[in-house]
Amino acid sequence: MNRGGTRAWIRPVVALLAGLLFFLPIYLVLVNVFKDGSAIVSNPVGLPVPPTLDNIQSVLSRPDHLFWYGLVNSTEVTVISILVITAISAMLGHYLARSTGVLSKVIMVVLLCGLMVPPAVILTPITEVLRTLGLMSSVPGLVLAYVGYYMPFGVFVFAGFAKTIPRELEEAAAIDGAGAFRAFWQVVFPLMRPASASVVIFLGVWIWNDFLNPLIVLGPAAGTTVTVGIYRAIGEHQADFGSVFAFMFLATLPILVFYLAFQKQFVKGLTGGATKG
Repeated sequence: MNRGGTRAWIRPVVALLAGLLFFLPIYLVLVNVFKDGSAIVSNPVGLPVPPTLDNIQSVLSRPDHLFWYGLVNSTEVTVISILVITAISAMLGHYLARSTGVLSKVIMVVLLCGLMVPPAVILTPITEVLRTLGLMSSVPGLVLAYVGYYMPFGVFVFAGFAKTIPRELEEAAAIDGAGAFRAFWQVVFPLMRPASASVVIFLGVWIWNDFLNPLIVLGPAAGTTVTVGIYRAIGEHQADFGSVFAFMFLATLPILVFYLAFQKQFVKGLTGGATKG
């Protein structure tokens, strides 16, 4: 009885501490966005009294347009990457879920091996491939790198979800005269909406927040993303901490709105497989 009572208060305390740990960086960004540089240095955890919008205005009106260039590049790379990955991984995942041949098992093993490799380990081979193809220092090259690396994740999500879809639906479409390609896009893919939402949200957040790949692939002369822009906003010998916090705040807003807009589908995608036999 006493042991059960002890466990009852441990979990809420651990949950509270974990919540505070995750909230602390968000709190520091939010309070320091609306303070000037001297107030940030003297009291970084204090509330902004009085609050100011000078830091945000400073970032939005930079002469080099660093934030706006980064916003355009991040949006372009993220949208194109998740669209290509979703389309290809949905078709491949459906094929692997329906096929029982040896080739499909070999492909699954290869994709599983791809999931186990850290991104930094294969960064040098990726740059060599992109340089050979003439895509280094370009947005298409960065998109191609993301497609190759995150494709296994999308395939596994779609393959697992495709197994819960009855084969009879595709057989009925075939009887009505639909080919395999048409049956997939008009019958199967709409039923994969929760899995699509999970893939889009996961990959959207990962790609938007990625720092290393844009820094290496795009290089210093071909452009930047919002995350790399935060790094470049910090000077070598001095830093405007107010502008840096404002840059972080503005870089987070688009992906936060995106996540909140799709969070219901995201939860359905995570729990959908658990409720279907």
